Amino acid sequence: MRRWEGVCEFAAVVETQSFTAASKQLGVSTAQVSRQVTALEKRFGVKLLYRTTRNVTLTEEGRLYYQNCRQVLDGLEAAEREITNLQQKPQGKIKLTAPVTYGEKHIVPLINDFLLQHPALDITIHLTNQQLNLLDEGFDLAIRLGKLSDSSMMAKKLSARKHHVCGSSQYFDNYGIPFTLAELEKHNCLLGTFKHWRFLESGKERNIRVSGHLRCNSGEGLIDAALKGIGLIQLPDYYVQPYLKNGALISVLEQFQDNEDGIWAVYPHNRLLSPRIRMLIDYLAEKLS
Repeated sequence: MRRWEGVCEFAAVVETQSFTAASKQLGVSTAQVSRQVTALEKRFGVKLLYRTTRNVTLTEEGRLYYQNCRQVLDGLEAAEREITNLQQKPQGKIKLTAPVTYGEKHIVPLINDFLLQHPALDITIHLTNQQLNLLDEGFDLAIRLGKLSDSSMMAKKLSARKHHVCGSSQYFDNYGIPFTLAELEKHNCLLGTFKHWRFLESGKERNIRVSGHLRCNSGEGLIDAALKGIGLIQLPDYYVQPYLKNGALISVLEQFQDNEDGIWAVYPHNRLLSPRIRMLIDYLAEKLS
C-alpha cells in the first residue's frame, strides 16, 4: 500500500539520526532510504527533516508525523509479538469434527496429548460419520478419510490407509481361502456401509459387488463377526492391524489390494488459518505419519 511506503525508513532515520545508520538497520542502501523519505515528503507536500552534512533534525511537521507513526509501528510490532507468542504458546478455541471410530482410536488421544502441551487451548471435538458443512456449523477443521470430493476446501494429508480382506482361521478351515476375485461370490462377505469392495486388478481400480448374511454399519461389529468365523470382512488397516498381528485374523487377496487413500485435515479455503490450528494440523501429521 502506497500510504505505508517510506514510513519505516523515515522512522529509522529519526531514531538513528542518520541516513547511513538507518540503511544499515533496515538492510537496504542509503540511496533507497533517501528516495523513500523524499517521496514521503513529496506526497505530503511538506518538509519532514532538515538535512545537513553532519546531522538530521525534525521539522515541526516531521515531529508530529513521527509521533503518530511511532504509535502505529509500535502497534504492528506488538501484533507481530502476539502472533509469535500464539505460535509458541497457542491459545483460543478450536472446533473440529472427525469420523467416530477413527476419531476415538486415533484423533482424540492425540488431541488430548496436544492439550497437555498447550493447556490454554479450548478444543471442541464432534465425532460423526456425516460430512458436516464446516462453514455453516462453525468448524475450523475436519478429519476426512478416503478420496476428497469437496473442491471448496483446503486439505493437508495426514496419513494413508489400506483396506484388507480378512477372516479367521476357523472360517477358512470351513470354507476355504479365496485366491481370485471371482471366488468371492462363493463366500459370506460381511458388509458395512457400501455394497461393494475395492480392489486393484491389472493396474485398474475395481469395485466388486459382494454379498453376505450380515450387514452392519459398525467396523467393530464386523470385526467381532469375523473373529467368530461368520464371514469375510474388508476394513481399513487401523481396524484390523492388531488382529492381523496376533493372528486372530488372516489377510487374503493381498495381490489385489487397492492403492492407499488419504487421511486428511480439511479446512475452509477462505478462512485464514490461525497459528493454533496450523500447529494442531502439523502435530497430527507428525504423529499419524
